[in-house]
Amino acid sequence: MAHPPRKNSIPDIKDVLQGFKDGTISLQDAERILKGQMMQEVENMAMLDIFREVRTGMPEIILAEPKLVEDLKKIISGFLETKGIAVVSRLTAEQKEMVKATYPGLVDLKEKANMAIIRKKDFRIEPCGGIVGIMTAGTSDIAIAEEAATVCEVMGCTVERAYDVGIAGLHRVFKPMKAFIEKDVDIIICCAGMEGALPSVIASLTDVLVIGVPIATGYGFGGQGITALSSMLQSCSPGLVAVNINNGIGAGAAAAIVARRIGKLKNRLK
Repeated sequence: MAHPPRKNSIPDIKDVLQGFKDGTISLQDAERILKGQMMQEVENMAMLDIFREVRTGMPEIILAEPKLVEDLKKIISGFLETKGIAVVSRLTAEQKEMVKATYPGLVDLKEKANMAIIRKKDFRIEPCGGIVGIMTAGTSDIAIAEEAATVCEVMGCTVERAYDVGIAGLHRVFKPMKAFIEKDVDIIICCAGMEGALPSVIASLTDVLVIGVPIATGYGFGGQGITALSSMLQSCSPGLVAVNINNGIGAGAAAAIVARRIGKLKNRLK
């Protein structure tokens, strides 16, 4: 009978099921392997949801901002031991220095997104065949757009970018939209602050789903993203949905889930 995976390795669910089917893994071993790896506790501090990607299609993303540096280090190390990859968002300056010092050669710092991808050298992100287009109205929106882009790339999507194409100069929209159509993007994320009008315009020009991300930029009333959010929720362009203010992570995850499904369909039709 095959030996069960090491304690600190993540079993591939298909391998476990195939082993059970072939008779190389008993029913009891299969159940133990899968249940035992569902969660890992980090010194009674954090429960790592290491099977989230198996269940939902997206990895757990560590929100660094409110965490102590030492606690964050333990959580990242737990993910590396069990999954081979850790994705961290909203890093403080001190946390960023810790990540660079602790994981030399393993960390990919996404400076514009203020995120880090730490992965073992043999960990490979499998391309899914899905393509996500990401647009911003202004340069102030790029940080959140890059959060979304990073999530999409971690989930195996190809990302096409078009930044600073807001409606203050409406002519700027048409060239990137033409490029998105030619590259056959599966879904578009559109980030906009101020009055948040760009996602409605984009939704009126395309037959793919548009995810609007309201950004907390602007002056006076509504300048923290409330006006942009209200505008997107009240859009008269069908095919536009909106996430919460500055929620690049949520927009990226939603877009990648859709793009991955479309990528699978494209692969089947080849």
